[in-house]
Amino acid sequence: MITSRNDVRNVAIIAHVDHGKTTLVDELLKQSGVFRENQEVAERVMDSNDIEKERGITILSKNTAITYKDTKINIIDTPGHADFGGEVERVLKMVDGVVLVVDAFEGPMPQTKFVLMKALELDLKVIVCINKIDRPEARPLEVEDEVLELLMDLDASEEQLDCPFVYASAKAGFAKYSLEDANENMVPLFETIIDNIPAPTGDADANAQVLISTIDYNEYVGRIGVGKISNGTIKINEDVTIVNHHDPDFKKRVKISKLYEFDGLNRVEVNSASVGAIVAIAGIPDIKIGDTLCSGENPEAIPFQKISEPTISMNFMVNDSPLAGQEGKFVTSRHIRERLMKELNTDVSLRVEDTDSPDCFKVSGRGELHLSVLIENMRREGFEFAVSKAEVLYREDENGKKTEPMELAYIDVPEEFAGNIIQALSARKGDLLSMSAANGGYQRLEFSIPSRGLIGYRGQFMTDTKGNGIMNTIFNGYGPFKGELMYRSQGSLIAFESGEAITYGLFNAQQRGTLFIGPGAKVYSGMVIGQTGRDEDIEVNVCKKKQLTNTRASGSDDALKLTTPKVMSLEQCLEFIDNDELLEITPETLRIRKKILDPTLRKRAGFKRNS
Repeated sequence: MITSRNDVRNVAIIAHVDHGKTTLVDELLKQSGVFRENQEVAERVMDSNDIEKERGITILSKNTAITYKDTKINIIDTPGHADFGGEVERVLKMVDGVVLVVDAFEGPMPQTKFVLMKALELDLKVIVCINKIDRPEARPLEVEDEVLELLMDLDASEEQLDCPFVYASAKAGFAKYSLEDANENMVPLFETIIDNIPAPTGDADANAQVLISTIDYNEYVGRIGVGKISNGTIKINEDVTIVNHHDPDFKKRVKISKLYEFDGLNRVEVNSASVGAIVAIAGIPDIKIGDTLCSGENPEAIPFQKISEPTISMNFMVNDSPLAGQEGKFVTSRHIRERLMKELNTDVSLRVEDTDSPDCFKVSGRGELHLSVLIENMRREGFEFAVSKAEVLYREDENGKKTEPMELAYIDVPEEFAGNIIQALSARKGDLLSMSAANGGYQRLEFSIPSRGLIGYRGQFMTDTKGNGIMNTIFNGYGPFKGELMYRSQGSLIAFESGEAITYGLFNAQQRGTLFIGPGAKVYSGMVIGQTGRDEDIEVNVCKKKQLTNTRASGSDDALKLTTPKVMSLEQCLEFIDNDELLEITPETLRIRKKILDPTLRKRAGFKRNS
């Protein structure tokens, strides 16, 4: 018999990037008594990964649970970046409702639309939390109207349109039903969740069914499957069958060795759990997202949306430069392969394939940010390797024609820069779909553009808008191939010989373009040490010393003045490299180099390409 479990609520926090999801979860944890009175609590405690802390973004969805008035609220904090959209799609299968967080100044943004659309498709109950109402430029009532318009645009039902609104400042720690109420605490949000998010339902007496929606990994117990119990009760040491909706022939008997529920930020071991509980299951080595664990004689898989396919790829390869192996701890192809395969345990949007070379692996993901986070993690762990320029993954349609991944780009820029952006994106095969006035003298531009047109563009975008532009992109399926594209109009300054960069050599080289290195930097022949002002590569000798003579001229021995070199981040380097270049990555240094280091062989390969 189908019953409701009234002592549990399962809810996901969804929003556009940087609208305050993780800060809101922090405050709910604090005010529910999860932390001790005198406990030191880090800001954005749910962002546990170092890169998440530094960049202020959520990359992996995370589970937590709080208790409010005898009701356990399982909360899932989800990412807001489009590159991690696969995480959002999956975890929504575990919940019965969502809290949609919207910035009280920015209003609904592209990713707000994306995550809300996914929630409405699953017929989830929506609570709208208008956050940051204490910002000086906040406009909560206008934003409320914009959210309702968005719901109508997404064909929300009458019931979904009748969603409750809560006004909050996660940073200041208060929520309220109406803007006139006093700023006190988070109780209005707690109460709204209890009153409006449906209790999970299921048949407690039926055979157990658990859909695995997230995979975690632990060195001690291996893969851990996280999912919601849809029916029945699950116990440790119980034999269950794994089945999969997308693979009807797959069936496997396994035993559950450990079972956990969530309590605050911790996992707590339990002997059994029943309908509506979100559990973590250990002891099944090859468990995957989308698997259903069933007890009983007739296992039945729960339908599950296929994981979105990758759209972009890079080659990860062993570093073979003259400076290889000097800074990294893990440098061999075996090390790199093992690390990439380990990443597949938790990142379902990633693909790793072997290539013709045993020292090179093709790694595909959902976007540049997705792959750069993996590269940065590996770098911090002591890996040394090289990567190629990102390339999009093409497909063929039913007529055999080449298609490529397309993106919708939403751009907010001050009016004076709108012309530059339209010109730049048109050159990258972008089509302007609409142009409208936005808040604060900004123009909102909407483009349809090939994914490859955005590779390497973000740095130029920030320069073109003097840091005042905001760009958000969402994958928009595959479209017809738009023709060849020139990524970079400026060539590279290439080191002519190996050694150490000298001030005299750098002084002469800086007249040819912008330098990436300073005196004392180790260089080798074929290494890119700067950018030229023209569209051709130029070789320079930065190791050249001044010839000593007996004659001295007045003023000729004044100190040589070097301009400050341009220091580039990992993302900027990945954007800069061209098709014939690689990025050499070590725990200490990022070096751009030509694929072919020998200048004669490089010229010969260039002639072949152009002939």
